[in-house]
Amino acid sequence: MKTWLNGHLLQSPGEPSISALDHGMIVGDGVFETIKIEAGEPFALTRHLARLVRSAEGLGIGKPDIAAIREGVAATIEGQELPFGRIRVTVTSGPGPLGSPRGSDGLTQVVITEPCDRPPSVSAIATVPWPRNERGALAGLKTTSYAENALMVEHAIARGGSEAVMPNTAGDLCEGTGSNIFYVIGEQLITPTLSAGPLAGVTRALVLEWCAGELDVVERDAPIEVLDTADEVILVGTTRDVQGISRVDGREVAAPGPVTQRAQEIWAREAAKNVDP
Repeated sequence: MKTWLNGHLLQSPGEPSISALDHGMIVGDGVFETIKIEAGEPFALTRHLARLVRSAEGLGIGKPDIAAIREGVAATIEGQELPFGRIRVTVTSGPGPLGSPRGSDGLTQVVITEPCDRPPSVSAIATVPWPRNERGALAGLKTTSYAENALMVEHAIARGGSEAVMPNTAGDLCEGTGSNIFYVIGEQLITPTLSAGPLAGVTRALVLEWCAGELDVVERDAPIEVLDTADEVILVGTTRDVQGISRVDGREVAAPGPVTQRAQEIWAREAAKNVDP
């Protein structure tokens, strides 16, 4: 694991380096991206950094220095054996007072890169009773205010799942805490619309683009109970890629089903062509 902070490579990831008054810690005032590493190269880095900018500007903390962050990504990858790994880019509003108003000392920018295990191609999920607010101030932004997600994931893990999936305030299927969800009815591959409140996932967008010519794939909203009868269920995300789901709460689901397998094949083929699609 290697860490870069505001232009400097740290000697150790645990080295004291950020102010105790940083607003990212005080009130969770920041944004982030997680980027997959395949064979030592960051995957879809340009798309992830573009979303980082959108999130930061949407949160009102200003525009991150993308050129500097790219240097941080390169510096933290260099010298590491990374057949598979992840990069965490975090940008906060910087040091501030103990209350909610922000300070004026500039952004804190951090890049951490580490090797990690590849998730399995099949997993299980649990639904949660707490909704995502599709009309909230943070809707569609990838912020560091993740305590709600942490609680949901623990709820899912306690029930044998690796991810929690939630409705929105209208009761429609929304997203996972760190993933987007697709499901299959018949031969149609379906995912909630962005107006339902999910994050505009990079993997989600690529699945929609790459599968459009070969599968019947649509964006459509439905009550979260659609997972009770869906023929197949799929999670997509930065390190999950296209992951079949074998159990939703207590219900067993065929995984990977035929549509899931086809989507996985398309993903593998297209992702191999370009690490920065």
